[in-house]
Amino acid sequence: MKDTSKNYKRYLLTILLLILAFNVVDRFALGVMLQDIKTDLRLSDTQLGFMSGIAFALFYSIMGIPLARWADRGNRVTIISLTAALWSGMVALCGVAGNFTQLLLIRIGVGVGEAGCIPAAYSLMPDYFIRAERPRAAAVYSLGGSLGIVIGYFLAGWLNRFYGWRTTFMLLALPGLALAALAWLTLREPRRPRMAPQTASCEWPVARAPTADQPSLREVCVSLWGSKTFRHLLFGFSAVYFFLYGIQQWQPSFFTRSYGLTSSELGTWFAVVYGSTGVVGAYWGGEWASRYAANNERLQLQVTSCVFAGVSIISPLIYLLHNYHLAFGVLGVVSLGITTLNGPIIATIQTLVPERMRAMAIALIFLFANLIGMGLGPLAAGVLSDALQAWFGKESLRYALLALSPGYLWAAWHFWHASRTVAQDLSITVTAQSPALAVHERSAVAGGL
Repeated sequence: MKDTSKNYKRYLLTILLLILAFNVVDRFALGVMLQDIKTDLRLSDTQLGFMSGIAFALFYSIMGIPLARWADRGNRVTIISLTAALWSGMVALCGVAGNFTQLLLIRIGVGVGEAGCIPAAYSLMPDYFIRAERPRAAAVYSLGGSLGIVIGYFLAGWLNRFYGWRTTFMLLALPGLALAALAWLTLREPRRPRMAPQTASCEWPVARAPTADQPSLREVCVSLWGSKTFRHLLFGFSAVYFFLYGIQQWQPSFFTRSYGLTSSELGTWFAVVYGSTGVVGAYWGGEWASRYAANNERLQLQVTSCVFAGVSIISPLIYLLHNYHLAFGVLGVVSLGITTLNGPIIATIQTLVPERMRAMAIALIFLFANLIGMGLGPLAAGVLSDALQAWFGKESLRYALLALSPGYLWAAWHFWHASRTVAQDLSITVTAQSPALAVHERSAVAGGL
């Protein structure tokens, strides 16, 4: 029987949160150090966009599929621990790269390692948190991304200033190795090879053990594609990632080129803006969804759509203003809006998808989101910046990011359409669950219609 005590659940979330933080640290640290890497290795914006974008995202996304298949059947704690150790080692190797090709290959290795973190964690969490708790739990977990931003921007900015980008990568790798060992030794996989039958009175349905009838990849894809809600969540999530990563990866370079800020100044500004708004936004979004829209995924997605529509209107101001203090202020508002939505979106996916397909569903979401967003977003911004250089000179990056900013409206459209079908699709999913889970949550589904 798994440990469902509050203390253990908090501990589990804390460890997963910290692992997520260092899972993303190097990406934001890379953004701070792009300009120094560009100068040191004599690279173009297109090369930087390719290396930080599609080259990393391709392997990160593709490797997420077999790792998610493993997570749906096997020991998720093992997956999280081993992949955390792998990506940490590869981050350290970034510091010894001598040219573009070497750095490119190492970043591919980082992507392979980081692919095992999120699907396994999102598959593990619902085994400990019931439906009404999941938005809050997912939001707390997503705080790891905000913590990673603070560490990646602030710490990397100052370390880069005093020790250079090579030593910075090596130092940022050490906590990940320690967390990998801690997870291996202290976290527990709740699945058991054999189980006693569940009863309707069981408040915490025990995670089912892997079985021989595990659906094939084709069956999973067909099942997920048959859900209109899942399709719109997939497209909406991919659109968010395209514009978010395409813009965010280049923001440090924009403030360096347009305002002459140093890496330490950039690290401080981005840590304060993204860190504070990320923590407040993620917590508030999960708390709001769990307290005021519990079991009402339709309302959660409607609010999500409205927020992204607002972001598409506000975010261009960052690049239209010519005072970096005001620009950072608007950036904070945009970040606050986006981060409030992490918990509700992920919690909806966790509840929408059957347990034996959960890790694969998350992996497929991130496969498309990362290939389209993390892969093509930074590359598109880099190519557009190079193309505009003949007209705008060093300000070409400003206008490239300005052109991408209204794109969040595309994501808003998909989330609104997902809200129109989510109640019906959720009723089908909950009915198909185990008897104990259906009894425990069926009435909650009706309450959210």
